[in-house]
Amino acid sequence: MKDELDKRLQLMTISVIIPVYNASATLFHCLESLDRQTYRNLELLLVDDCSTDESLRILMSYVEQQSNPDFTIRILRHEENRGVAAARNTALERATGDYIYYVDADDSIEPDTLECLVNEAEEHGWDITGHEWYLTFESNERYMEQPAYTTPAKALRNMMCGIMRWNLWLFLVRRSLYVENKIRFIEGMNMGEDMMVMIKLFVCAKKVGIIHIPFYHYRQGNLSSLTKTYSQKHIEQVAGNVYEVEKYIHSSLYADVLPSCISFLKLNIKLPLLITDDKSRYEQWLECFPEANRYIMQNKTLPLRTRLLQWMAVKRCFRGLQFYYRIVFKFIYGIIYK
Repeated sequence: MKDELDKRLQLMTISVIIPVYNASATLFHCLESLDRQTYRNLELLLVDDCSTDESLRILMSYVEQQSNPDFTIRILRHEENRGVAAARNTALERATGDYIYYVDADDSIEPDTLECLVNEAEEHGWDITGHEWYLTFESNERYMEQPAYTTPAKALRNMMCGIMRWNLWLFLVRRSLYVENKIRFIEGMNMGEDMMVMIKLFVCAKKVGIIHIPFYHYRQGNLSSLTKTYSQKHIEQVAGNVYEVEKYIHSSLYADVLPSCISFLKLNIKLPLLITDDKSRYEQWLECFPEANRYIMQNKTLPLRTRLLQWMAVKRCFRGLQFYYRIVFKFIYGIIYK
């Protein structure tokens, strides 16, 4: 059995997709982590989305200096900036590997990441293989766990209920899932695009699993990077991806299994609008997916404090929201995330 697995692994190629836009400050560190991978059958798809800094020069230099015969490296260029969704689609169209994995240009992975993931995927026959991660700051890291799942339905519930992250870089996925089900990102919809694609992939998957090991280092500069500002355009893009998910699930075999979870997803996706002391953001929260608000206290998988935060929002208790933000995020998280 082990000999058969070893033979299969010798033939398996992983396509690693790295979208790049003005990432010269962190790009070398990202590429270095790929160079150190113990699994060598890699196809690196580096998509320069019309960067205006030194990113393209760094990519060209990396290719010129690359001497590893096991690596296939392709630099794909956009003549105009089209956004991360289009960049990932460009790479998917050119990918030839058995598996797809994503790395963002400002992040890095452990040296044994791809070897461990493909070993587990091939041994168990998983279509999607998940793992855990580190939230990386300037002076420390925090180990971020993912909940267990053994079926696509469980993984979908975890993601939609808000207890499991859907970031693309948390999963190794068989490329056949993209090809056979025609799964692509929606160009121009660059917020929530990872959520939309990962939910579609799990809907189509047969066998899935997770390794409880943190392989990925997700770089964050400081506390402010955890509380991003969302423009109306961003909110519209997220909403577009959420409604695409809703339509996809309604036409899938999970149509009768996940109806309430769609409302939980809507509440989860707009939760960042409450992580602020800006009252205008609270008003945006009220206007976004109002049909989901009646489900606030029903998602028992979320901590009670999160449900109370949403309850205060729907009751317009804005002072309570401001107090929570200033105590929890500005004071407590301000100490942790340095």
